[in-house]
Amino acid sequence: MNIIKEAARIFVGVLFIFSGLIKVNDPVGTAIKLEEYFQVFAYDFAPFFEWFIPGVLFLSVVLSVLEVVLGVALLIGYQMRITAWAMLVLIVFFTFLTFYSAYFNKVTDCGCFGDAIKLTPWQSFYKDVILLILIVVIFWKRDTYSPILPIRISHIAMAADTLIFILIATYAIRHLPFIDFRSYAIGNNIPELMLPSGELKYEYVMEKDGKEYSFEQYPSDKSYTFKAMNVLNPEVQPKITDLAVWNDEGEYTDEMLQGQKLLLITHSIDKTTTKRNDQIRDLISGLRNLEVWSLTSSSGDEYEAFAKGAGWDVPYYYVDATVSKAIIRSSPGILLLNNGTVLGKWHHNDVPSRSEVARLLP
Repeated sequence: MNIIKEAARIFVGVLFIFSGLIKVNDPVGTAIKLEEYFQVFAYDFAPFFEWFIPGVLFLSVVLSVLEVVLGVALLIGYQMRITAWAMLVLIVFFTFLTFYSAYFNKVTDCGCFGDAIKLTPWQSFYKDVILLILIVVIFWKRDTYSPILPIRISHIAMAADTLIFILIATYAIRHLPFIDFRSYAIGNNIPELMLPSGELKYEYVMEKDGKEYSFEQYPSDKSYTFKAMNVLNPEVQPKITDLAVWNDEGEYTDEMLQGQKLLLITHSIDKTTTKRNDQIRDLISGLRNLEVWSLTSSSGDEYEAFAKGAGWDVPYYYVDATVSKAIIRSSPGILLLNNGTVLGKWHHNDVPSRSEVARLLP
């Protein structure tokens, strides 16, 4: 039993730290996922869940840091009664969350490991079930764990960990994630990621006389009724499937991915800061031989009023809000492209100089 107890402690502690560090790296991404959950709960359970939406970024930092701190506490045997109770409450809550998402197909990505490791809803649920079993073992044996460090040093270590990871999360919010796990990371070629890495294979699910049948080729027999088409090798699907850029005249996705472009990206205008608009205006006014486009998730009227106040006299196009947040965790944010390859990304707190932009261009 001691082997199981210790194995559970090490496995759960390491996993909590790993999962928490990924979220601390990108608190804005975790906040986006929390907002999605609260919107679902507000619709399915009670409207009061919408009250939490304005505070999702704060909750994101609290939960991310708490996950890391609990993992460290478990590994060093710190305050095991409190640690075990906190872990049990968290895992029961998240197990319910992932089961609800999987069973009712509400949130297709739980964000358990951010953008680093994508899990399907059922994979997330099974992961939480395993963790729940292990944490129950830890909770059952919580009084048998011995602290690894002297109590005074443990207090200092836990306080230091908490402060350090709060500062890391705050820095990631005010700038950009330290490690970019998304498809729009610097160095990635967007057009390549919009193509499958291999030949896609499909399964056609048909129904006839109340029974289901599966075919690799669509049946010519008209007596079958189509039910679903499943991808058999999802691992070769394009990494980017939802990028579209358009205006009232048509779609301009291909044009955006050709040549050298500096993109100014705004999410919802009502959540877009104006603090660095003058710096961005000075940047784009002095650029030569480089097209500047603006992408927005807001309406044309909202954006035009914002751009007039900011002095951004550049053509603008629309992009889906989810896509714009995936491209960059800043509003406004700046992206530099060369034939679809990401050369640079900047938070609005880190507006680059013209010479910095020029140095990155081939």
